[in-house]
Amino acid sequence: MRGTLMLSWILIICLSLVAVQSQYYSKTLPYHPRPVKVTKLHFFMHEHAGVTAVQVAQANITGNDNNSSVPFASLVAVNDPLRAGTEPDSEVIGNVQGITLLAGMNASSTQYIDFGFNTGKFNGSSLSVFSRGEPGLAIVGGRGRFMMAKGVALFNPVLINATKVIIEFKVTVIHY
Repeated sequence: MRGTLMLSWILIICLSLVAVQSQYYSKTLPYHPRPVKVTKLHFFMHEHAGVTAVQVAQANITGNDNNSSVPFASLVAVNDPLRAGTEPDSEVIGNVQGITLLAGMNASSTQYIDFGFNTGKFNGSSLSVFSRGEPGLAIVGGRGRFMMAKGVALFNPVLINATKVIIEFKVTVIHY
């Protein structure tokens, strides 16, 4: 027992000397943060029920007790075009893809969506949103020109009917 304890102490001392005398082969580089940019975007999402927004799951409940036209506990997959205007033939600037969980008794939703841009200055860039849908959506990240983005996407429904939804987005993004 005494010999084992002595051997343990000798090993600890030897290992500590090796760690102190060894060299670390890495240099610390100075941090130079890029300047912060604030970008404001304005676009419209055009959704067509059953075509660009499809219900993929719904809870097995017997009734619609929330007196809403939107079923409680539904999961909807979306792939909607983003356009420059409200007109159906306005320029397509990207698309929004993601999922929406309709989980509130008052038809509120939790959304994970990605605004992807495929034209102009932000071609190949996207904004990631993970948020409840009231009153605006939280931007929690991005890629491309919107790397490390944060911000808010305020929305205003322009048209809602049985087959079509048009939502106006005014987005403020802080990125690097």
